[in-house]
Amino acid sequence: MGIIDDLKMEYRMGGITQRLIFWNVGLFVVPMVVFSILALFNVGFPPLQWYLPNNEDWISLSSNPADLLWKPWSLITYAFLHGGFLHLFFNMVMLFAAGRFFLTFFTQKQMFGLYMLAAIFSGLVFILSYNTLPLLSARGQSNMVGASAAIMAVLIAVAVYAPYYNVRLLLLGNVKLWHIAAFFIISDLIMASVENEGGHIAHLAGSLLGYLYIVLLKNGTDLSKGVSGIIDFFSNLFKPRKAKPFTKVHRNTAPPVNRPSPKPKDITQKQIDDILDKISKSGYDSLTKEEKEFLFRLENNK
Repeated sequence: MGIIDDLKMEYRMGGITQRLIFWNVGLFVVPMVVFSILALFNVGFPPLQWYLPNNEDWISLSSNPADLLWKPWSLITYAFLHGGFLHLFFNMVMLFAAGRFFLTFFTQKQMFGLYMLAAIFSGLVFILSYNTLPLLSARGQSNMVGASAAIMAVLIAVAVYAPYYNVRLLLLGNVKLWHIAAFFIISDLIMASVENEGGHIAHLAGSLLGYLYIVLLKNGTDLSKGVSGIIDFFSNLFKPRKAKPFTKVHRNTAPPVNRPSPKPKDITQKQIDDILDKISKSGYDSLTKEEKEFLFRLENNK
């Protein structure tokens, strides 16, 4: 079995964490390879080259709310794109770890639903921050890519649900899950006004949604069901319907035949045994009228 077959098997057999990693890696590697080859011939396709500076592409998330009118899908697509190899690598390591923790307590549908909701929510907060916060609005328009905000939602959600879950880290030993969550939240709070401000604000938005998700889930409201319902609707819409097997009905036109019903057996061995036992214990006179008649019929039928 070759490496391609191994990857196909891993994708089919793996859970939602592996599939999200496949999607993120594939949407980075494949376009990069294609665009790199095209660049040798001085050919480019800017609408899909999200990594180019000052480029109005179709798939990254713009801080200009008007851009959502012509590319509303960017609220989702940005969460599967990355600005470079290291950005992708560290996000996928985080996704693998956070997904493993999350799936210890929750389902794969819940994880995917939370991932998608966090991507949308964090994207909206990113746009809002660039149009309300003075520090960011003075910077002008900006674009955002990366799965970090959605991954933070998954990590914070499981940390809120099981804060004392033990995690063994290299060099540090055993730490609690809430320690890891607190480290990333504090880091984002510190860096929110230093560099990549919009990205760190989006991380905090994802963390907030992860927290709210668990709070609402404990009160009986599962936000991820909305995403699961939409996906199930479209998957069933394009799923081929199984044709019902043709059943041929044969009408019986022959006149009914009157068959004599079997006569019930009037004489059974149990009845005889019971009567004989009764005679041996109490005598013939103890028999009822029906029992005496039974014996009389039995003698006549011999």
